[in-house]
Formats: sequence, C-alpha cells, structure tokens
Amino acid sequence: MKFKQWTMSLILASACVAMPTLADTKIGFVNTEKLLREAPLSVAAQKKLEREFATRQQELQKLAKQARELQGQLDKDGVTMSDSERKTKERDLGNQSRELQRKEREFREDLNLRRNEELGQIQERARKAIQEIARTEKFDIIVEQAVFVDPRFDITDRVMKSLGGK
Repeated sequence: MKFKQWTMSLILASACVAMPTLADTKIGFVNTEKLLREAPLSVAAQKKLEREFATRQQELQKLAKQARELQGQLDKDGVTMSDSERKTKERDLGNQSRELQRKEREFREDLNLRRNEELGQIQERARKAIQEIARTEKFDIIVEQAVFVDPRFDITDRVMKSLGGK
C-alpha cells in the first residue's frame, strides 16, 4: 500500500514540475482531410483528373449503353429469333459484358493510380507549407490527427491559404 502511495506522489510531483513547460508549448492542428478536400490545389487536381479521364469515361458509358441495348433486344426479340441467331446475340452480349468489365477495371486502376500520384504531390506540398508555418510562427508541435481540437489551435485555413498562394 505504501508503494502505491509513494508512486502516486511521485507521479503528481512529476506532473507539477512538467506543468510550466507544457504551458509555454505552442501547439497547432491541421485537418488533413479538409485540406485534401477543400484546398484550391486539391480542387484543381480533381478537375484535372476529371478532364484527363473524361473521354475514357464517356467510352465506358457508350459501351454500357450498347450492352443494355443488346440485352433489351434479346429480351424483346429473343423468343422470335432462331436458336443460332439468339445464341450469337447472347455470345456477343457476353463478350461485350466481359470487355466492359475489363475496361471498367482498367479505368478504375488508372484513375486510382493518377489520383494517388496527385494526392502524393499535394501532401508533399502541404507538409512543406506546414513546416514553414511551424518555423515562422514558432510552433513546438503540429498535430494532424486528434479526437478533439479546440478551434483556436486549428491552422488548417492558414495552410490552405499558403498552398493557394504557391
């Protein structure tokens, strides 16, 4: 029992000694999710990706429409078609469906790869901006993830402004 009391006293004494040091610590918080979603640099990157992949997306939509039309034709006229004609159309539909799935998969993979490249560039620029703000404003620590943050510690808008100006 005395050991527990002695340990507790030691912990409290250490906390009292450390308290003045913590009071002088300048802390900042950056909401990286908001930064990556709303920063002008992020918005520009998203629009760039949309333009870059627009033609492929339109091509996929066109292929999907063709497959739906072929399926509709099979549903509508399948009963009146000859067996060979119906089987040919079903085979064509299967081939179109596989081709569409393959192209959609490639599209998603390419888009994710490019998105990750752009995201990496934005994160690198954001990290440099955060470090510059930390140096110039003499922050002791800047946190990116927290359960709760008092808004007065949030420097996300300053980082966004810094990114927008570059």
